[in-house]
Amino acid sequence: MSSTVLRNFDTWKKFLGERVLQAQKLGMSEDTISKLAYEIGDFLDEKVDPQNASNRTLKELWDVGNQEERKTIARLMVKLAQKNA
Repeated sequence: MSSTVLRNFDTWKKFLGERVLQAQKLGMSEDTISKLAYEIGDFLDEKVDPQNASNRTLKELWDVGNQEERKTIARLMVKLAQKNA
């Protein structure tokens, strides 16, 4: 994943949307995709400094959320990604 993808939120949404479409074509269920999104969110929270205001806001929401709220954020990001694919 290039740093360009992380700097521009619209590029990030498109990138995620393409990955979601690939996962669906491989036969992954929505539940599996959402679980993966949660794991990716956890990884990004720990390892990646947000490169734009939108990603910073998502990180702040992630940081204050409990596990269930984070799962909701992950599911919503999958929906947003699907819309922007």
